[in-house]
Amino acid sequence: MAVFHDTDISGKSFLVTGGAGFIGSHIVEYLLANGAGKVRVLDNLATGSQSNVSIFSGYGQYEFMEGDIRDAAACRKACEGIDHVSHQAALGSVPRSVKDPITTNEVNVNGFVNMITAAKDAGVKTFIYASSSSVYGDEPNLPKVEGRTGNLLSPYAVTKKTNELYAAVFSDLYKMKVAGLRYFNVFGPRQDPEGPYAAVIPLFVSGILKQTPVYINGDGEQTRDFTFVENAVQANIRAMLSGNDKSFGQVYNVAVGENFSVIFLYNAIRDLLKATHQPTYREERSGDIRNSLADISQAQQLLGYRPTMQFLSGLEITVNYFVDQA
Repeated sequence: MAVFHDTDISGKSFLVTGGAGFIGSHIVEYLLANGAGKVRVLDNLATGSQSNVSIFSGYGQYEFMEGDIRDAAACRKACEGIDHVSHQAALGSVPRSVKDPITTNEVNVNGFVNMITAAKDAGVKTFIYASSSSVYGDEPNLPKVEGRTGNLLSPYAVTKKTNELYAAVFSDLYKMKVAGLRYFNVFGPRQDPEGPYAAVIPLFVSGILKQTPVYINGDGEQTRDFTFVENAVQANIRAMLSGNDKSFGQVYNVAVGENFSVIFLYNAIRDLLKATHQPTYREERSGDIRNSLADISQAQQLLGYRPTMQFLSGLEITVNYFVDQA
């Protein structure tokens, strides 16, 4: 992975909430590989996996803390002695939120308030959190620009928009250095292919490899700005370590700035696997956005963000990873 910072981090301490999850574990990996002084993970292992972080056990500066962000005391303990927070812990998935809005709200809203309050009280230097492109809702214009959103389409989107509102207040009221990252369909190695809320790319790969039904919702022509996880890591690192005061109090699109249809994605995976497996089409999924494409100019200008991995290159790495795991 490329290096996304030019300052010495050997004397800095980092907390990654949800660090046993998909994106969080890649952030942890980057920090440890680049000599961070301390990297602490807070995770309740509800959707994260110990196997994602067991690879870090050889690092003396790595610390795992099992705990739930719904527990304010656990959040306070996790923030002790921490300089920078990357808050990734959340209950993802639009369909999960449609089925169970209460738990999604408890984790994503109450948990967020617990974490940002604990970070404020601990005097952390920067607090960077994961938002989502779902906050754009039914806003029809492409590309998506940070200041222009529509009606929200799912409870999950409501929780992420609420995070942004709280972050803005904490930034203004308490003068915290806070920034949010609106992820656009992040994918890559260690993304969980199991369970009812698995993401589309690991589901497609798994189904094609196992020759089991692979479902495409709707006509397959809906588009997404598929973003390799290395780009999400870059955004987190640049935001946490930013020396630009204007970069805080903002939300940023984290994407590549290109979109591809779901059927294009399916065919690309099938070609990489040299397979002929056919997908099964079914009805559209409630709460889904039809088309997604990010304008990343704000992140480029204020964070120096530059995507290092394009969609097809990242897809090949990801498919190869899942083949090796099979």
